[in-house]
Amino acid sequence: MRVLRTPDDCFDDLSDYAFAPHYVEVAGNLRMHYVDEGPADSSVILMLHGEPSWSYLYRFMIPPCAERFRVIAPDLVGFGRSDKPASINDYSYQTHMDWLSEFIERLDLREITLVCQDWGSLLGLRLAAEQSDRFARIVVGNGMLPTGDRPPPRIFKIWKLFARWSPWFPISRIVDKGCFRDLSTAERRAYDAPFPSARYKAGTRAFPRLVPVTPDDPAAEPNRAAWARLGEWNRPFLTTFSNGDPIMRGGDRVLQAHVPGAEGQPHTTLKGGHFLQEDSGPEFARAVLDWMSDGA
Repeated sequence: MRVLRTPDDCFDDLSDYAFAPHYVEVAGNLRMHYVDEGPADSSVILMLHGEPSWSYLYRFMIPPCAERFRVIAPDLVGFGRSDKPASINDYSYQTHMDWLSEFIERLDLREITLVCQDWGSLLGLRLAAEQSDRFARIVVGNGMLPTGDRPPPRIFKIWKLFARWSPWFPISRIVDKGCFRDLSTAERRAYDAPFPSARYKAGTRAFPRLVPVTPDDPAAEPNRAAWARLGEWNRPFLTTFSNGDPIMRGGDRVLQAHVPGAEGQPHTTLKGGHFLQEDSGPEFARAVLDWMSDGA
């Protein structure tokens, strides 16, 4: 497997992102980057990004949460400052699960409050179901755990084809179009920073085709098993979806109906598009902190 590593100077002077880098090695030779802020001896909030973003997505949420809790925000393999396997065929749902599982085990994270969105939910929800002894709470914003038993919306099919075949895959423009507000030039530069050329983008192009959309997909059965376990999850479970996500709209009601721990929780709808951390980052952080302060 050929692995690329984005030069460090690509990340110099990024807007609102002055967090010290931390690294851990997984799968023997892949370096994963993560942000580690807040009191080291406090409870852990694990913030998982999706596609095609990276931990930069959580820059408005990390500081307020880190005032009270230890915040861990990794870059998934293929994203951010983490190493990037060069072939799209190097990525699968299971390899991402393996990489992230090892990351959590290497850091020995426990009593985790999971905050997840997009692919952070596809990975995080399954991880919490499979390693429930490590997780205390779950917060989902614009995310789901697909099992391949329901056809995806038409807009997702278009996105999947675009990601796989379009010769042009503009990372910052994709994020910008998934927000209500317009990203600044500096913010767009930060989203493009991990990908100095097209050859670094295999991981971003791989994700859409890894979503299980048929019952016989390799990820379908383990996801069904994880979905069944979530149907028995009695620990606190909060949804913080946005009001303007064309793909995930309505998924919060599905989760609330399925997960026992969601009953009676202060679920909220935030203003924003798919990337609600960009549109309502401080509000998202406040919803999490207030919920945890209330004894969730």
